[in-house]
Amino acid sequence: PNLAISYNNIGLVYSSMGDYSKALSFYEKDLEICQKTLPSNHPDFATSYNNIGSVYSNMEDYSKALSFFEKALEIEEKTLPPNHPDLATSYNRIGGVYNDVREYSKALSFYEKALEIRENTLPVDHPSLAISYNNIGNGYSNIGEYSKALSFYEKDLEISQKTLSSNHPDLATSYNNIGEIYAKMGNYPKALSTHEKALEIYEKTLPSNHPSLAASYNNIGTIYNHMDEYSKALSFCEKALEISQKALPQNHPSLAVFYNNVGFVYAKMGNYSAALPLYEKALEVDEKTVPTNHPNLAQSYKSIGLLYDHMGDHLKALSFYERALEVDQKALPPNHPDLAFSYQKIGRVYNNMEDYSKALSFYQKALEVNESSLPRNDPDLAISYNNIALVYCIRRDYSNALSFYEKALEILQKTLPSDHHHLATAFKNIGGAYYNMGQYSEALSFYEQALKIDEKTLPLDHHDLATAYNNMGALYDNLGQNSEALSFYEKATEFMEKAIPPNHTQLATFLNNIGGALEIYQSTLPPNHPHLAQSYKNISLLQSKMGEDSKTMEQDGNPSLNQNSSTSDPVGSHDHDNKHSILEESVSK
Repeated sequence: PNLAISYNNIGLVYSSMGDYSKALSFYEKDLEICQKTLPSNHPDFATSYNNIGSVYSNMEDYSKALSFFEKALEIEEKTLPPNHPDLATSYNRIGGVYNDVREYSKALSFYEKALEIRENTLPVDHPSLAISYNNIGNGYSNIGEYSKALSFYEKDLEISQKTLSSNHPDLATSYNNIGEIYAKMGNYPKALSTHEKALEIYEKTLPSNHPSLAASYNNIGTIYNHMDEYSKALSFCEKALEISQKALPQNHPSLAVFYNNVGFVYAKMGNYSAALPLYEKALEVDEKTVPTNHPNLAQSYKSIGLLYDHMGDHLKALSFYERALEVDQKALPPNHPDLAFSYQKIGRVYNNMEDYSKALSFYQKALEVNESSLPRNDPDLAISYNNIALVYCIRRDYSNALSFYEKALEILQKTLPSDHHHLATAFKNIGGAYYNMGQYSEALSFYEQALKIDEKTLPLDHHDLATAYNNMGALYDNLGQNSEALSFYEKATEFMEKAIPPNHTQLATFLNNIGGALEIYQSTLPPNHPHLAQSYKNISLLQSKMGEDSKTMEQDGNPSLNQNSSTSDPVGSHDHDNKHSILEESVSK
């Protein structure tokens, strides 16, 4: 037994040093002695099984880790009282493995068993309770139930604030978790303030080149990226990269993550030439440090593919997405969410190449994976539904498009704040489908909901406001409600002057619609009415901005415009018999 204890202790040291293969060797020697000298239900067996399971978990061999943890649990359930703290620890370990393999419901079940024991046996502010609350928060976060996750993270924070010093690193971890949840809920200001609290602790307690400090800068950079404050995002992500370059060896896998993140900000800024070499550095690190079937390698291929996608180089994009898919298919189970991502991106490329049959096929594969692997309210499911709807719209199958748009909206309404811009887009998509089906009253209802969000959240010179007012005008016009149509066309013109640069192609649509407004004025108002004068002025202004000849055709003493128009639904331009035009909305995701 003494020799077994020595083997176990040496294994513990190697494990703490990160030398897991040597740790495993000594743990197995310990287990071999136990098997020869102890009865099969002896508690030391459980210790050996747990130690070996922990090593396999750290080596990411989760099936073996689970097997050993379950052996330990079997012994503990037979030999310990039902509320013993060691049982709670074992439930947590098994929950952690299920979390790592993304079986989140099973993970949550084991985390809850651990919590039940701890709530029955520990004081209300015990640190182990904080750990359980944190784990359950992670579980709810992973299944997309963010409000429940937030509740448990706040319980964890409450205990940490009572039991830890104000600058304790675990307190920073609690703030980071809450910040991440706020980000997932789309509440970026709260996410930012919470991540800043974590950073404040790290800056006071950690050396300037500590990896946790880099991670904190990266978290804040990511939030600024979501808030479209790209210069701030770039500053924080570059700080994270700078620390990592000093603190880590040049081929450390974490460096690839930070190269990717800085590249991503440049990509969001439209600076693709700056983004590409950073993505390529990330790929170079991954190719040197991870096996050929590692998820990080697939992610690097996806990032470069996405960049080429934005640059309009569809063939290169497709090549990198297919490489990513090849890695994922070797490394992941067939219903893994990362496979869905690859299917989505390949579908997107085929969509951009106007091969809509292949696009729909890959989007449907993505949906099949997402429906089998994600919680019903996961935002990625909404994206899948939206993408399929887009293809149906392009093919003018509006009833099928509407069905999928409605599924996407249902998820977004459950997971996002009521004024989130993605909700506005979803309302516009459904409104556009109804519009193209000729169901103008239904379309109007959804466009009104979108407009409420846009008016609340967009600056006055934002292009989408001009578009929204134009669309409302077109809908009212098709409903025969002339005064409302005219009012919205005037607003559209006013906002168009602020939002759209000269020579923009959509000025043609505004010109056409205002011509329709003028026709209504001519038939309903006296010749000297101020609205007529304003319409002539608007037409002149638009023609001037578009570089058109300012001369107008004379008919009955007043200008007239060609009323043959085409309309754009939310995904592309199609010929349409309605007189006025619904402008294109930004819906790509």
